[in-house]
Amino acid sequence: MSDIPQHTLDDIEQVNASGLTPVVFIHGLWLLPSSWDRWAEVFQAAGYAPITPGWPDDPETVAEANAHPEVMAGKTVGQVADHYAEIIGKLDKQPAIVGHSFGGLLAEILAGRGLSNATVAIDAAPFQGVLPLPISTLRSAGAVLKNPANYQRRSR
Repeated sequence: MSDIPQHTLDDIEQVNASGLTPVVFIHGLWLLPSSWDRWAEVFQAAGYAPITPGWPDDPETVAEANAHPEVMAGKTVGQVADHYAEIIGKLDKQPAIVGHSFGGLLAEILAGRGLSNATVAIDAAPFQGVLPLPISTLRSAGAVLKNPANYQRRSR
């Protein structure tokens, strides 16, 4: 039995029936699929078939999320990525994927699995092993970056 909610299965059916290129929007932590509603409208008007599925067990409304925040916790990155992979696997056409923040990281994971024809990761969360750039590195590079003469300079 699939863990995909019926409303998402209905959305998948609608996307497949449209014959248009699907665009899967993936929200970040502590957000809901409705955070993509305006972007979905823009993409639909541009001739795509947007779909905004939630994470496993996502509440339907902000009020439900506020009342039961525990349902949004306790999932691994792999479980959430597998959930989206299952959704994408039900689409007739390979989608473009757009994700923001933690959703951007999930978009990158799904792209790495070969599940998208285009991927946009907006301000993606870093994956394990990516270290923040130390401020000392930024300071030492600042002198070079600030000098306009370096703009056209090429290394020899």
